[in-house]
Amino acid sequence: MSFEGQSILPAVRSMKDFDKMLKTSFQYGVFLDLHVGMLKSVFDYAKKEKRNMFLHLDLIHGLSSDEYATEYICQEIKPYGIISTKGSVIKKARQRGIYATQRIFVIDSSAMKRSIELIHKTDPDYIEVLPGVVPKIIREIGEKTGKPIFAGGLIDTVEEVEASLEAGATAITTSNLDLWKYYDRKNLTN
Repeated sequence: MSFEGQSILPAVRSMKDFDKMLKTSFQYGVFLDLHVGMLKSVFDYAKKEKRNMFLHLDLIHGLSSDEYATEYICQEIKPYGIISTKGSVIKKARQRGIYATQRIFVIDSSAMKRSIELIHKTDPDYIEVLPGVVPKIIREIGEKTGKPIFAGGLIDTVEEVEASLEAGATAITTSNLDLWKYYDRKNLTN
């Protein structure tokens, strides 16, 4: 699935960052590090602004990232998608019709093997590969799973973004504001 030409998915760590995202052309992004008490108002605001936001469930403060929390989030908050390292969360989000992204950390060949096995069990809509600066890993996971891939973590330069995209990543998740500015279509047309 394409994100309307977006190659960057802004990873938003604060409301100040979300306000910066609202000044861009990006329609899709990721919320990180939210407090459970803010979820409803933050997602209502995002929907009002016509932004489709993924929620990184593992990074919500005050809420355990398990299938019960996933059920609650899917019913009450209704994010565009959920990101998690936990297979049970991915399965529950898929059951509830929410786009599910399996986040994996590939630190060695053993982690790669376990991650691919997990992906085959959970059947996520997307995979987020961290660190995203290793094109070989992005290419290999894409080939072995057939799933669209987000590359995230440690991507700091335009060259690293381009290398990840060239290796097959669908999009790059980043909180790097300089990369947001560089890839924002509003800025490209001004």
